[in-house]
Amino acid sequence: MALNSRMQDWRGRTVWLVGASTGIGRATASALHAQGAKVVVSARGADALNSFVDAHPGALALPLDVTDAPAVKAAAASLAAQGALDCVVYCAGHYHAMDAAHMDLADLLRHNEVNYLGALYMLDAVVPQLLARQPHTGSAQRGHISLMGSVAGYRGLPNSLAYGPTKAALINLAETLYLDLHAQGVGVSLINPGFVNTPLTQQNRFKMPALITPEQAAQEILKGWARGEFEIHFPKRFTRWMKALRLLPYPLFFAATRRLRQA
Repeated sequence: MALNSRMQDWRGRTVWLVGASTGIGRATASALHAQGAKVVVSARGADALNSFVDAHPGALALPLDVTDAPAVKAAAASLAAQGALDCVVYCAGHYHAMDAAHMDLADLLRHNEVNYLGALYMLDAVVPQLLARQPHTGSAQRGHISLMGSVAGYRGLPNSLAYGPTKAALINLAETLYLDLHAQGVGVSLINPGFVNTPLTQQNRFKMPALITPEQAAQEILKGWARGEFEIHFPKRFTRWMKALRLLPYPLFFAATRRLRQA
């Protein structure tokens, strides 16, 4: 059952991807560009953004630090002055493995600033814009927001003291946004990847099951948008196991994760 308007034709649509210098964000921007979207890419690294624009004629680079709330609002305003946004994708991310015996408060707060607070700054800047615009021709939809969560947000996991809670917050945020905005004509979707081979996951020192490429992840995201899904999770051969883990009562869940830690 489609919970959002199906987004299948990207020709002429403007998509702003926040956190698109590497990994899933960059690959998704490239896939959208290939589908005819007008792509705006943001991240801190101007050189990486410019290299993307060089390889994707017509794309726009908008350097941005997502932890700077006034800068996010100014960036959104500058885009609004050029035309309406059809889709905004928040895929900025920060990740370091951490456990309670090696707690680093500064890095905990950095995770929160990039992964969660940055999303709030983006929403504060774009939700009023989307609600104020006229719906698309032949549709009740005013635009769409996608948040990049993670299956790491489903439940508490080993070495995920810093990262997991921020993704759990994004999952809850996306669910609430959907309830608030769907009837107003603004679509909301949640992207929950498993392991994707990006600069963030390359820090991991363990074998990552069902590892896929950013390009494969991007295609799964486009398929999910085309089907009108709320939660877009992949690869299914891994994420379905994570969903099952989510259903376990605590005694079984803690026993299973203890074995995971020892593996």
